[in-house]
Amino acid sequence: MAQRDLFLSPKQTWNHRRLFGPKPPFKPKHVWGIRQQLTTTGRVRDLALFNCAIDAKLRGCDLVKLRICDVAPGGSLRARATVIQQKTGQPVPFEITEPTRDSLATKLQRRGRRADDWLFPSRSRPGEHITTKQYARLVNHWVAMIDLEPCAYGTHSLRRTKVALIYKKTGNLRACQLLLGHRKLESTVRYLGIEVDDALEMPEQIDL
Repeated sequence: MAQRDLFLSPKQTWNHRRLFGPKPPFKPKHVWGIRQQLTTTGRVRDLALFNCAIDAKLRGCDLVKLRICDVAPGGSLRARATVIQQKTGQPVPFEITEPTRDSLATKLQRRGRRADDWLFPSRSRPGEHITTKQYARLVNHWVAMIDLEPCAYGTHSLRRTKVALIYKKTGNLRACQLLLGHRKLESTVRYLGIEVDDALEMPEQIDL
């Protein structure tokens, strides 16, 4: 049997120092911080994408494929929209808040008329939308802008943010299920990590 050479340094695995598991939602102070950074640095496209990601609560694959006609049919921005999810084929509704409409209006005004209808077109591939990888890289950059660890957050952090706040304030799981477009309530429970959060909060409510 071959002897192990104790003087050789062990090879590092591909996932060395990487964090795994569900990415946490952003806290309100994080959302405010990222918006401020994007506003002060004049990143109009990024601000519109960030705001839209928070409001829409869509998976990255659905967010990058949003079209202008989804949110502004006839050139007028809607207060609500509905899209068909790629994963489930089910429609999911979402609101478009005033800050998001303002940032989208600014972005569309700067964009001007184009042949394609993508809400977030690619800058390097004419006629195509941005990819999910490009979106993920942007999220990493936004996270780093407010001095958070990029590997601790991801695109699903944006998808979870508003729904996590809604559940915390209302406890309405059914509403969260509809907003996320989950077929089963159990999927929403697992996605939001509700059982874990509830278990951690119980000891805080007991006085000894």
